[in-house]
Amino acid sequence: MAMEGTVQSIEVSADVQTIYEVALDLDAYPEWATGVKDVEIEEEDEFGRPLRVSFVADAMIKEISYTLLYRYDLDDGFSWSAEPGADIKQMEGSYRFSALEDGGTEVLYALKVDPAFTVPGFLRRQAEKQIVSNALRGLKKRSEAI
Repeated sequence: MAMEGTVQSIEVSADVQTIYEVALDLDAYPEWATGVKDVEIEEEDEFGRPLRVSFVADAMIKEISYTLLYRYDLDDGFSWSAEPGADIKQMEGSYRFSALEDGGTEVLYALKVDPAFTVPGFLRRQAEKQIVSNALRGLKKRSEAI
């Protein structure tokens, strides 16, 4: 995926299906996703996957609210974008999962955030990196515990 922003990967000792299910269990995010305080699934598709989801998160600078629209257009993962709102002007992200020969999975997380409030560019990039790193570590820990 060609995207400005932050892209990181991590190897997880769990199969693709397990990680995919953990990543889509959005109701559980406040238990393991650093900074996520509240999740409300507003709409699901015919397979029970989230389509429109509202979040409240501690963004270090302030508590923010945003709504993500999920797409299942990737063969090896899923992507999302934010509806423009009071706290987020634009956000694009994706998870991609690649099975490894040892039965584990490489998880690639891409994220670009454009907040609706003033944040110097270097701080925005640092925040993106921290969000992605924390999310990958949390996803790994949660997936390997199942």
